[in-house]
This record gives sequence, structure tokens and C-alpha cells, in this order.
Amino acid sequence: MDLELAGRVVLVVGGTGLIGGAVVDLLRSEGAVPIAASLSGRGGLAMDVRDDASVAAGFTRLYAEHGRLDGVVVAAAPAALTLDPSRAADPAALRDALEVKTLGFLRVANAALEVMVPAGYGRIVGVAGQNAFLTGNLVGSVRNAALVLAAKNLADSVAGTGVTVNTVSPGVVQEFAPAQVEIGRSGEARLSEVASLIAFLVSPITETISGESIAVGHRVRGISSL
Repeated sequence: MDLELAGRVVLVVGGTGLIGGAVVDLLRSEGAVPIAASLSGRGGLAMDVRDDASVAAGFTRLYAEHGRLDGVVVAAAPAALTLDPSRAADPAALRDALEVKTLGFLRVANAALEVMVPAGYGRIVGVAGQNAFLTGNLVGSVRNAALVLAAKNLADSVAGTGVTVNTVSPGVVQEFAPAQVEIGRSGEARLSEVASLIAFLVSPITETISGESIAVGHRVRGISSL
């Protein structure tokens, strides 16, 4: 299938991380122009999603160098497995997690929408996670659920403009994901599957898909809704 991504400029925030890096590689193979953004700027663009000025400066440089923006992927937050389990209900840990994952997504998405809405075209994808559908780790659950809800609100606010906003919620990402799914757990996902779904959602062919939260790996077995 041709995703019609040739020549499309796509900003991948967290583009040097596990998921972001896989997305950058796949987009490039599809003929797109992926711009990897990270704290250090290694591999492309320096951007700290916790800082308004850093986000604004990153977008200014991107437009100066490329003159357009067709898609944005936000995968900047650390993986759930890296969260400190001893701080699973710590308000300070939750504040820090929301600052990066939810508010960081909003800063980037809002900056992109300023250009995409007037242009009548754009694709925004946030990477959440299936912890959004589970209890047991308050920080992991709330940061992902808040991202999903934030993206849905943004999607509704730009409905009909040609801009779409969606989220992808992987289960645990493994190189070899087993087929078995236990009750109360999410199915594991291969990195290639996560990247493929994100590439699909940032492509022009997905103009009618917006406001969705799509699981990668079997959605938590035994749970029906958020």
C-alpha cells in the first residue's frame, strides 16, 4: 500500500528513542522527510517539550529549514517500565510525568495546529500506552489516560479542518511478542507494528480517522473501555 508520504515533512519528537527512532526509519523508507527532535538535538532538532520557549524555537527552525509541516508524532516520554515503582502514587512523580507526557504533547500539538489548521491539512499522533486502561500504577495510568483525553479534545476542536489527532497505545514492546494474552493484561507488541500504525495515521490516506485511541497489541483482555 502506498501511504502517499513521499515528500511529507513529519516532526518526530522523541525521534532518537525506541519507538520514535523506528518511526523515523519507517517514514524515511516511505519517502517522507522525518525530522527527529530530542533533548540533545542529536539526529536533528533540539526540543524540550517541558519548555514553551524550546518548543517554539524548534518549530521556528523547522519552518525556516523546510517551509512546511505535514505531520507530528510525539513519543518523547520515558517508557512505563522505566518508572520508579516505589513512586507509583507520588504526587511529585505524577506532576513530572504529566509535564512530559501530557503537557509536552499539548505544547507540541498546539504549536503544530497554529500552522496546520490555516493550511487545511495535518496529522498529529501522540504515543500513550495501555497503562491508560489499567490501575496498579497511578503515575503510569494517569499520564497515559490524560494524554488520550487531551488528544480527543484537540481532535474535536479541529474537526472538519483537514487536521486529524489520534493516539496510539502500545502494550509492552518486545522484539518477539508472544500471541498469548493473560486476563487483565495487554498483549505485547512488536516495535515494527507500533511504527507501522503510526506511519499509517500520519499519512494522507487517513483523513477520516480522528479522535481515536488505538491499541497496539491486544487491548487489555477483560477491559471494555477507558
